[in-house]
Amino acid sequence: MKRTQFRTRLGDIRRMKARWWVLSGVVVLGLAGGGAWWVIAAQATNAVAAPVSQTAAASLETLEQSVSASGTLTPTVQEEVSFAASGTVTGVNVVAGSVVAAGDALASVDTLTVDAELLAARATLAVAAAKLSDSQDASDGSTADLAQIAANAANVTTAQNGVDEAVAAQGAVTLTAPVAGRVTVVNVAVGDVISSGSSTGTSGAAAGGATSSSAAFTIVGTDAWTVDLTVGEADVALIAANNQVELSLDDGTAFFGTVSEIGLLPSTTTGDAAYPVVVAVTGSPEGLHDGVSVTAAIVYERRTDVLTVASAAVTSVDGASTVMMLDADGNEVSTPVTVGATVGNLTEITEGLSEGDEVVVATFTPGTGNTGTTGTTGTFPGGGAPAGDFPAGDLPTGQVRGGGNNG
Repeated sequence: MKRTQFRTRLGDIRRMKARWWVLSGVVVLGLAGGGAWWVIAAQATNAVAAPVSQTAAASLETLEQSVSASGTLTPTVQEEVSFAASGTVTGVNVVAGSVVAAGDALASVDTLTVDAELLAARATLAVAAAKLSDSQDASDGSTADLAQIAANAANVTTAQNGVDEAVAAQGAVTLTAPVAGRVTVVNVAVGDVISSGSSTGTSGAAAGGATSSSAAFTIVGTDAWTVDLTVGEADVALIAANNQVELSLDDGTAFFGTVSEIGLLPSTTTGDAAYPVVVAVTGSPEGLHDGVSVTAAIVYERRTDVLTVASAAVTSVDGASTVMMLDADGNEVSTPVTVGATVGNLTEITEGLSEGDEVVVATFTPGTGNTGTTGTTGTFPGGGAPAGDFPAGDLPTGQVRGGGNNG
């Protein structure tokens, strides 16, 4: 009984589809004593992968040392403009947001008030001049007479200044822009009654969130900018006037500037001493707006044609540094080097290498971490091979579950 059943099972195994034997694994059956054992390997062999080195050439680069800071963009030109004449506003030529050139008309007032002020100033001057003349004619040279003459002369001077101002006010009934730029604040409207040097209008408007002022208009320049930064106490000693500054906005807009002023007194509002630094923006970049945040890198050292390698290629132990360099035959040779500054992912090499020398940056083995799956070794239950064909489909990885029949 036992031999017939065993031959039947062997015949079943011989009739297995060939693909069970051609897979990447091997199925082995055998007998040992009273039981059967089997081995399944999902992959018969694994080729041994040779390590691969990634190299890079030593090259000449420009190294920069910089101090990082942040601040706010401010227009260099920010003018508050008010009427020099008094009167009722008869016309307003701009609105908040208008762009004007120097000399453009902003608003105008009527001439009634300035005409009256000029007449009054001339009358005052005439009276003062008459008093001066009378005092001079009546003087007998006494100290009192001379003092009176001096006082009357001063009154004439004051009256003449009043006439000059009144004449100037007549020419200022039309208020013009003293600088080119964008009008950010308009504090007057037609019908407002104003006095010279101030605005009494109540219908003002501001553009772009600009802070309103008592002036009739505020004009912000659009072609010159500064950046107000704060720099920590440890970094302020590194920078100096005229250092180049690399600037950028939150949206990625990049532009440049130079340090124009470094404050002498720190601010401690944040708990740490911080010094104010003013940066003059170079040129007239587009897309700049008053009050936006700016990130800055103040470059206090820049060196060109510096021999560098990737910092990952340098190994330093107890103050001694080495790199693995490829010789003419492609062999890796440990080479001592002298290093300088490290900036970003580059390290300066002052001795030991030349431009173009190939150094090893990293070594890795292809396929590492994916060496295939190895099958397991097990024993069929009951000491016999499984009955019947293997199930259809690919060979499973690991132990095959069988249903032995010892009968």
